[in-house]
This record gives sequence, structure tokens and C-alpha cells, in this order.
Amino acid sequence: MSREISPGDSRDPRPDAPEALAIERTIREREQPISGRPAAETRRPPERSKQDRLPIRSVNGRTILYDRDRGYSLTESEIGTICELGRFRVIATHDLGQHAYQGRHTQAKTDIDYLVRHGLVRKGAFEGPEAAPRELLTLTRRGHRLLRANVLVPRDQAVYHGFVKPKEANHDADLYRLYQKEAARIEKKGGKNLRVILDYELKRKINRDVARFGPAAKPEIAERHGLTMVRNKIPVPDLRIEYETRE
Repeated sequence: MSREISPGDSRDPRPDAPEALAIERTIREREQPISGRPAAETRRPPERSKQDRLPIRSVNGRTILYDRDRGYSLTESEIGTICELGRFRVIATHDLGQHAYQGRHTQAKTDIDYLVRHGLVRKGAFEGPEAAPRELLTLTRRGHRLLRANVLVPRDQAVYHGFVKPKEANHDADLYRLYQKEAARIEKKGGKNLRVILDYELKRKINRDVARFGPAAKPEIAERHGLTMVRNKIPVPDLRIEYETRE
């Protein structure tokens, strides 16, 4: 699955994504053809360091997390749910219980209801396959802020919140299910430190590069991001997974 991108196309004006790498070769004359494309570079995700995390306190199996002057008492599984929703933006309730909770749907429901009551997670019913309604989940602005304030995911991992385009909510939720299959295959082959990159993040980086270097630089920009040009456009995958190998 992929979506094409053109200058100005941005599905998410607020993604909390890391800064894009600068194009090594500066385009001197934007109007002239560009020759000598830079070779594609394989980027290794940064090491996950425990130093990235803020000190947190646990009491009776619950962790106390703070956002500004407000504290939340959360279990490990509830924190895990916040992290998953932040990475993928939208996840179906059933899929979250099936994968993150390993089929323990009752516990998943308890955790989700608790997070909803405390304003960290939002539910929404959307028309699913065969016109059947499907319950989807996303972080609220408050949940997103709590996630970032306590560095619950690595700093280089973009996190999101809210249902941006309701018509695409079900499509976005399906990416979580797709990821589970690919992640299992990658980890079986020795991959580790998986990082989720949604099209929101890629589009933001590409649009910024096009604005900076001009449309003539599209081939170099596409190559820099591991993509290819198709009829003067840069098709962007809905989901990309970066990970480390032994090499």
C-alpha cells in the first residue's frame, strides 16, 4: 500500500517527528538539470538508551507518570497501550487485544476503559469491512503529551494522536495488523529495535526537502529516503519498518 505525494500534501500538520537528514549535495541551480546523484545511504537507527527515559516511580505495581502538574497511576500494560497507540495513531480495539495483550481481551477492555475515563485515550466507531462498525482507538492530546513528557518511546520514534481523516481511519488501523506479521518475520531473522515510520512522517520530510531544494531535486530526495520517482511523483509507503541487524 502506498500513497503518492506532491508538494504541499500533508495528512498530519502536527506529527512529532525527528528532524530530517540534510541532503548532502546542495542544489546550486534549481532550474538546471541535476547530475551526479548521491548514492543512497543506509541509515542505522540510533541505539535505544535507558538514559533517554525520565526517572519514574512505581507504587503497588502502578507507575506514577506526570504531565505538568497532573499525575496518572498506570499499570505496565496501560503504558504499553499508550505507546502502541502513539506509534500507530489508530488501532482497532480487537487487534490491540489480540496482539498487545496476546488475546486477553478482558484485560484489554479494562485497561482501555480506564485510559478513556482519564482522558488519555479516545474511542471511535467507524464503518469497517462489509459496512460493519468497528471500534478504533487513538490517543487524545493529553495522552500524547503524557507519552512525550515521560519519554515512554525512543526520541527518534514519531508519535501521533487523534483521528485526522475519519474516512481513512479503518485503513490506518489495518497497518497495525500488517505490522505484526512483518515484525514477527523480522525478529525471527534477528532484527531488533524496530522503529515504525508512517507515511505522515515520510511526507513531512519529503515536503520539507522539496521546499528547500526545489522540484528539480526530487530524484535525489526520493533516493535519499529510499524511494523512487514515478511520473514525477514520489509514491510513499503507508508503513515502513527500520530495524537493526547484527551487521
